[in-house]
Amino acid sequence: MSKLTIVIALYPGVTHLDFTGPHQVLVRAPGAEVIAASVGGADIEAEGLIFTGLADLARIPSCHVLLVPGGFGATEAMLDEGFMREIRRLGAGAAYVTSVCTGSLILAAAGFLAGKRAACHWAWRDQLKPFGALVSEARVERDGNIITGGGVTAGLDFAFTLLAELAGEDYAQAVQLGLEYAPAPPFDSGRPELARPEVLARVKAIMAQAMESRAAAAAQAAASGASLSMARP
Repeated sequence: MSKLTIVIALYPGVTHLDFTGPHQVLVRAPGAEVIAASVGGADIEAEGLIFTGLADLARIPSCHVLLVPGGFGATEAMLDEGFMREIRRLGAGAAYVTSVCTGSLILAAAGFLAGKRAACHWAWRDQLKPFGALVSEARVERDGNIITGGGVTAGLDFAFTLLAELAGEDYAQAVQLGLEYAPAPPFDSGRPELARPEVLARVKAIMAQAMESRAAAAAQAAASGASLSMARP
């Protein structure tokens, strides 16, 4: 069986569960090589954890699956031309271009989501609109070869959806059983429409601290992407 190369593109300020959850699932795909990579192979700090021994994105010639996780660092990442250059290059040749959480903003900034349905963390999904993406409220959304997951824990649902695509539903179900993925959350507050109003207000207040800067970055990245498109022959 030929090797299935799955590249997870990391950047400073990534949310670690956005990629460690899917990694735990996808590393079990038959014949898979799951590569966590960063610009220059630099160590990545993610909310107090340091990820080291990473591959250099620029040295990976191609991949079957490109996965971009989210995180508060996505704002800076989508304005980092060195990082975005590798996202565009690897994504252009990938059979599947995928993301979790605000990783879809990075895919949008790279030009992959124009006219495509895409999911994102609920607090940030409207920022997909400047890139011409069609906002989906789904936990996992698929549009052609683009598969995107919602916020953080949706990365597990995304990963099993992708694994079923790569190895079949029976295989994905077997991995789900092996990992005992049978979510039963202690609180029914994991979506804005389910949370109590005071809980939702509290989270929105926290998110608001980063909303203005991220919206500005999205607008800047969208304008930059439009300029790139006009410059192409």
